[in-house]
Amino acid sequence: MDHDGDNGDGDGQEFRRSRSHFTDRVTADGRDGWPVAAGRYRLVVSRACPWASRSLVSRRLLGLEEALPVAVADPIQDERSWRFTLDPDGRDPVLGIAFLAEAYRAREPGYDGGVSVPALVEAASGRLVTNDYQRLTLDLATEWRELHRPDAPDLYPEGRRDEIDERMEGIYQDINNGVYRAGFAKGQDAYDAAYARLFARLDQVSEHLADRRYLVGDTITEADIRLFTTLVRFDAVYHGHFKCNRNKLTEDRVLWAYARDLFQTPGFGDTVDFDHIKRHYYQVHADINPSRIVPRGPDLTGWRSPHHREQLGGRPFGDGTPPPPPPGDEVIQPL
Repeated sequence: MDHDGDNGDGDGQEFRRSRSHFTDRVTADGRDGWPVAAGRYRLVVSRACPWASRSLVSRRLLGLEEALPVAVADPIQDERSWRFTLDPDGRDPVLGIAFLAEAYRAREPGYDGGVSVPALVEAASGRLVTNDYQRLTLDLATEWRELHRPDAPDLYPEGRRDEIDERMEGIYQDINNGVYRAGFAKGQDAYDAAYARLFARLDQVSEHLADRRYLVGDTITEADIRLFTTLVRFDAVYHGHFKCNRNKLTEDRVLWAYARDLFQTPGFGDTVDFDHIKRHYYQVHADINPSRIVPRGPDLTGWRSPHHREQLGGRPFGDGTPPPPPPGDEVIQPL
């Protein structure tokens, strides 16, 4: 069974994340056979998963809710894969399937590999299109531009892409995936190495953000989305469950303020479901938490406290505007 967003497996002491198996792209010109089209695809996510959460934030910021409907899986998956037990009769109402694995097998009969979210599925055929979480959000920001809402922000500005890519690579290796390398390490040396890299990178990012509001330029970009989805889970699950416990996020003045700034920005915090996050990690990873007890803490009310990052300037949406409130059926119970 995969761990969250794609297929993780152990190799000796060190946790290694395998590559996405299905990497077709949905593009404006349809060069992979999958053209961008409103309503043609269904985005299958778990709100527990940081990789899927990237796509939820991007979709909100870009105003793609109607063009790209979402299917939310139960945060507790089983050996048969992510389940649609949150829906009536335990089936996705559009795809008609009970388990995401069915869409994978519709694409590749007999497929028995990892089943991950986010997954883009063609609604009419029920076939998986892609589970390439690294590429998916970049394509939403660029290839799907004709379907963006008016005044949507540019999350992957052409003139900044090299800088964004470089920033995202270090964050991915040492933070996004680093918490997993610490949490799923099978030996002390592997854990120590992952722990050291994680906090060295967090310290570097904290220093970088001390005098600037966002990671690249003065607007929100894809890099901020990718960092946020790990930071928002840090104290709730990674600090204790994954033994990433040198300090809590709340104990880093810069990163805690930065994360709160984004959380309070429309499109970020309104996609976060701490209940799904905590139940998934603590109940699915039985090898780490055999009792499956879900901790009561931490206190989450601080996410709404003033952050004062606006004093650094910046224009969150650049020349664009904030997204409207989420659709009624996507509203998450607020803190």
